Amino acid sequence: MTGISTTLRLLHDGERDLEQELLAAAARHRTDHEFHHVALDVARWSHEHAARLADAGRDHRLDLSGPRDTPPSGAPAALREKVSQVLGRRPETGLLLLYDLRDLHLAAARNSLHWEMLAQAAQATRDEPLLALVSDCHPQTLRQLRWTNTMIKNLAPQLLTSV
Repeated sequence: MTGISTTLRLLHDGERDLEQELLAAAARHRTDHEFHHVALDVARWSHEHAARLADAGRDHRLDLSGPRDTPPSGAPAALREKVSQVLGRRPETGLLLLYDLRDLHLAAARNSLHWEMLAQAAQATRDEPLLALVSDCHPQTLRQLRWTNTMIKNLAPQLLTSV
C-alpha cells in the first residue's frame, strides 16, 4: 500500500467518523437549535467527502466501501448523550456541548492535516483528479474548523466561569 493509499484510507475513515460524531452531537444537543442545524449541515459535507474519497480510492486500487479497520469507541459519546438527556437545558449541558465541540474540532483538524498531506502528494505526482478533489473538499473542512472554533470562543467564557 502506498502512502497516498494510506492517507486516502485515513482521511476516508476520518470523514466518516466526523460525520457520525456531528450527527450524534446534533442529536444530543437538539435543544440548541443553532448548533443542531449547523451540525447537520456540516455533517453532510463529511458524508460527501467520504463518498468522493471512496471514488478516488478506486483510482488507486483501494476499496473504501467496506467497514473501517478499527471502529471508533463510542463510550464517551454515549455517556455524554445520557448525561445530556438527564440534564436537559441546565448549565452542565453547556459544558457537554463545549466538550463535544472540542472533540469535533480535533477531528476536523486531523482531517484537515490529511487533506493537506494529500494535496502535497497530488502536486508531487501531478495527480490532477486527486488535486481537484482536495481543492473541492478541503475548504469545507476548514470551514468546519472555523465553525467549531467560533462556537468554542463564544461559549467557553460564559460556560467555564458560571459552572
